[in-house]
Amino acid sequence: MAFMCATGKHRRPGKLKRSTVQAAGVAALATTGVIGTLAAPALAAENSVESTVEQTGLNPVIAIGDSIADKIDAQADAQKQAAEEAARKKAAAEAARKKAAAKAKAEREAKERAARAAERKRLNTFVAPIANSYVSTGYKASSSLWSSGSHTGIDFHAASGTSVHAVGSGTVVEAGWGGSYGNNIVIKMSDGTYTQYGHLSSIGVSVGQKVTPGQQIGLSGATGNVTGPHLHFEARTTPDYGSDIDPVAYLRSHGVNV
Repeated sequence: MAFMCATGKHRRPGKLKRSTVQAAGVAALATTGVIGTLAAPALAAENSVESTVEQTGLNPVIAIGDSIADKIDAQADAQKQAAEEAARKKAAAEAARKKAAAKAKAEREAKERAARAAERKRLNTFVAPIANSYVSTGYKASSSLWSSGSHTGIDFHAASGTSVHAVGSGTVVEAGWGGSYGNNIVIKMSDGTYTQYGHLSSIGVSVGQKVTPGQQIGLSGATGNVTGPHLHFEARTTPDYGSDIDPVAYLRSHGVNV
């Protein structure tokens, strides 16, 4: 059986056909006298390529010199190293930023804790109701001046108009006229006890108001049942008359030197 080669414009011409075309071309050039120095090398190159393809079955490729390949490799290595160095610097900068932020946060939290501790200490601190004064009449002193027959608090020496301070932190539960106590203030302290301040010439707080240690709450005077200006101070277990406790012992138990 004979096999026929397919024909068509996309089929590469066979060797015989190419050789025939080449021979025809050479004959034409010879007839016209145009075979010169360019034709011979061109024909030789064509024959050389054809011979190489026929012998090896491989198409010729362009080889890159070793020096160019080395330069490309070196450039790639340099770019890789630069990228790694940039990544290291970025990581180091991020670590430094996080460390600085953590340090700042720790310092801020330490300051906040110190401030809270200082505030707790201040609120738990007690002071004398009259600064730089002394007790002129003691607790349970006997006299017909008092309806109970004895003194239910202590008197601090004070001229009229002297600043009167809350002895500790608490909430005002009474502020106004108190009968024989004159103008008086009663404060429920943060520890659950009560303190009273009597015979005031003026009152500077109102019921429900929170006060802090040393805060001015009024001015001393001579209102109510008195023989002269002073501050009557009581410590109580309730806000009511008759629940009094030793005010000197009370103040001393809270660190006040009286």
